[in-house]
Parts: sequence; C-alpha cells; structure tokens
Amino acid sequence: MKLTFIGADHEVTGSCHYLEIGDKHILVDYGMEQGRISFEHVDLPVPEAQIDYVFLTHAHIDHSGNLPLLFSRGFRGKIFMTRPTADLCSIMLRDCAHIQMQEAEWRSRKGKRNKDIKQVEPVYTMEDADGTLRLIVPCDYGTVIDVCEGVKIRFTDIGHLLGSASIEVWVSEKNTEKKIVFSGDIGNNDQPLIKDPAMTDSADYVVMESTYGDRYHEGERPDYVKELTEILNRTFARGGNVVIPSFAVGRTQEILYFLRTIKKEHLVTAVSDFPVYVDSPMAVEATEVFSDHAMECYDEEAMALVKKHINPIAFPGLNLAITTEESRAINDEETPKVIISASGMCEAGRIRHHLKHNLWRPESTILFVGYQSIGTTGRAIIEGADSVKLFGEEIDVQAEICKLTGLSGHADKGGLIRWIQGFKQKPKKVFLVHGEDGTCTAFAGYLREEYGFDTYAPYSGTEFDLISGQIVKEGVPKAAVKKTSKLVSDVFTRLKAAGARLTAIIARSEGMTNKDKAKFADQIIALCDKWES
Repeated sequence: MKLTFIGADHEVTGSCHYLEIGDKHILVDYGMEQGRISFEHVDLPVPEAQIDYVFLTHAHIDHSGNLPLLFSRGFRGKIFMTRPTADLCSIMLRDCAHIQMQEAEWRSRKGKRNKDIKQVEPVYTMEDADGTLRLIVPCDYGTVIDVCEGVKIRFTDIGHLLGSASIEVWVSEKNTEKKIVFSGDIGNNDQPLIKDPAMTDSADYVVMESTYGDRYHEGERPDYVKELTEILNRTFARGGNVVIPSFAVGRTQEILYFLRTIKKEHLVTAVSDFPVYVDSPMAVEATEVFSDHAMECYDEEAMALVKKHINPIAFPGLNLAITTEESRAINDEETPKVIISASGMCEAGRIRHHLKHNLWRPESTILFVGYQSIGTTGRAIIEGADSVKLFGEEIDVQAEICKLTGLSGHADKGGLIRWIQGFKQKPKKVFLVHGEDGTCTAFAGYLREEYGFDTYAPYSGTEFDLISGQIVKEGVPKAAVKKTSKLVSDVFTRLKAAGARLTAIIARSEGMTNKDKAKFADQIIALCDKWES
C-alpha cells in the first residue's frame, strides 16, 4: 500500500500521483506540464498498460492532458470523474490532441527544410483522445463508488471549476484500511456561477494543492462589474479594443457573466451597444456544458436567474466565432469591441493573432483575468516586457495592460487554511503539492508552525508507505533539461510503449484457452520474423 508522487511537486503543473494498492495500480490525475519546468518528473513506476484506474479531480489540462498519452501507450482501464468533468474532457482533450497534431505537422514541415531536424509525430492523436473518452466512468458528487476490492472513492465539489472535485479514497490491504484525500485544485470563495468549496471532515493522509500558499487575494472581493466597466469605458473612449486572454473553460464563462450584467444595466456609455466576441471554438462548446450542468453546479445567485429562464452567460451583442474566417473578420471590424480568446497564458491559439493586432496600439487594452505561469508570454507581458515575439515577429507592447484583481479560481492562503481546518481531526500527514518551489515549502512550514499539522512538501519520486505512515524514499530535485518541444515525440518512444503494452497483455493471458494462446504466440512470432528479415 504505497503512494508515489510523480508530478506537480514543487511545481504548479503536471499533476500526477500514483497509488499501489495490492495488485492494483492507480493514478490520481495525469496532467501536462505547462510554462517553465523547473524539475524533472520521475517516470511512472509501471508501464502504462498496467495502470488499472485513473481518478481525475477536474478537466484542466495540467491535470488531465496526458490521459490520451496513457491510452496511446496501452492503458485500457477505467477513468473515474464527475459528469461535468466528463463533458468538459470531451472538449478539452480533443482540442489538446488537435493542437499537438498541428504542432507535429509544423515541425515535420520544418524538418524537410533542415536535414538536422527529425521528422516528428504528435505525442498522441485524435484517435487516442477519442479512445480515452470511451474509458470514462461519469460519477455523481457525494456517492461512494466501489471501484474494486479494497478501493472506494467519493467526489466532493471543490469549487474550482465546473465539475471539479476533491477525491476521498478508501483503501484496504492486509486487514488495514486507510483514507487518503486528494484536494485537487481548491476553489476560491464567492466565485461567479459555481458553488463554494465543500469541506471534507476526515482523512488519514491529505495531498493538498498550494498554488497560492504564500499570498492572499487583495482585500475583500472586488466589485468585478465596476472594475470591468471602468476598463471598458476608458478603452472605448480611446477607440480601442479590450482583448481578454482567457481560459476557454471557467474564466470565459465568468467574464460573460459580468458582461451580461454590464449590458443589462447599460453601464458602458462610450459605446453603449459594444459587441463581444468569444473567439474560441472550445470556449463556445464549454459554455454549452456550463448551461447543461447548471442544476448541479451553479450557486444560488446564478440559479436565481436560471429559475427566471434567464441564461446567466448570454446577452444581446454576443458573437461566437467558430471558423477561421470568422476569427479573422473580428480584426477587420473597426467598432471598439471586447475580444475573449484562448489560450489564457497566450502560449497558443487565436489569442496570439489578436495580440498581434492590438498589443502595439496605445488605444487598446489587454486585460488579464487569470494566473500566468513563469515562462509564458502572458507572464512576460504582465511583468512589463517592452516587446514579445509572436509568429516570429517582435511586437511592441504599447497597449494598456490590466488585470482584474482578485479574480482567481484558486483559493488564496486563507482559503487553503480554511479548507484544511475543515477536518474534524488533524490528518496524520499533509503533503503539499501543486505549488512553485518556494511556495509549497513555505506553506508546509506555515501549517506546521502555526497550526500544528504534520506537513511535507515532496519532490517527484517520493514514496510513502500508507500502512506504516513512513516515507520510504525521498525524491531528489533534478533540474529539468530544456527540451525543444514538449508537444511532440519521436516514433521510437511510441514503439517502446507498444512493446510495454504487448508485455502487459501477455502477462494477462493466463486465463486464455490454450488454442487462443497458441494463436496469439504465432501472431507475435510472425510479426517478429517480419521485422527481423
């Protein structure tokens, strides 16, 4: 009975934890790394084909983005998640596969012009994403689910994103039962649309995120409608556009919620009937998912509108850009406007085109509404870069740069403390993950010194024995080697993964009839003969 820390340890992205319970191999999240990578992650302790189950806290790519990679390397188990998360993953994982296929195609074209650059293939394809989606088991909040002998789980609304959850995991082995709670990303109180985080009252061990463990969101909750109105009025008075790099899922819907109020109350006077463009096919689909799950996820304020047959995230003047042609036409329109586009950290997607058209214009405003990881284009802009490179061209930063203060899907230091204090008895140990290097260490020390929790901030590779309650192996921080691409992989990697999958299938062939075993062996031998000749 062992817990191994794989990813998002002393880092903010790439969440992954591994549970070994008896003969079962389980992952909690399997996310993609984004932005600057400080430390190398250890490999999974077993081949991907031997993973039996995945428990997913929520749909954000830094928690879910490597699931199709798992599938491409032989995983055929079950993936448990809430119903809203399942619907969002059907959008986000396919979009991620599409981006990676485009990236691989671009690098392959470049390779044809340079003999030193290898032909590349995507880490995973759309077929891998579709195969992953077929393995999903949608679950309801609050229901105890018997996963297999010795393993039960329950999802609790954690208020970070539509469908996000903390996961209670009960495990038993050798007449010993333990309960581990994985917090997932803990939501910020009083977010628009979705409910506040719910508490969990008991656990032996807690694996807890610490993204904002070293800071507080500024003061009381700001008046977002007032702040956004002021930005719109002064920008439109200059004749500029308000460009909002926004995460397609979650933050886009919150901004639409504010804009509906602004429109309804006629708060913008400079251009009273200003158009709003959502230029992201994924954001459009995600907005529909939000509406579909209103009853189970919306807070009281949003539900009051729904009960009056009012869509909280729709209004006159809202334009949804799906095609490339519709996206390009936005910048041909001279009327001052709001443009909401992904990605939220300006690393990919259509937002980069809108930045190219507006960053150099002093009359325009670039409004950031979410966290910007170190090493991203968004972080560079918000920290005062004079110029940024877009599509190989240096673009001057002359637009007004703003940020909606306090708007975050993550709990701040106070919210994290409030959540961990929700346990009726102190857990035996609290592991701090999903925070930048200094943040998780500092927050672990703070909880230990001020509140008496037994805390530990593990590095990737740390192994913890759940029965003895002891760390049996400490992870060693290994500085990440800069890679030319995080999105593409050579064919040999896929070949090795195929071999691991074949080995796993052979190991499970014991129950087959002798006739089937013989046929299987003949097929393998024939394939080997073909490639040896």
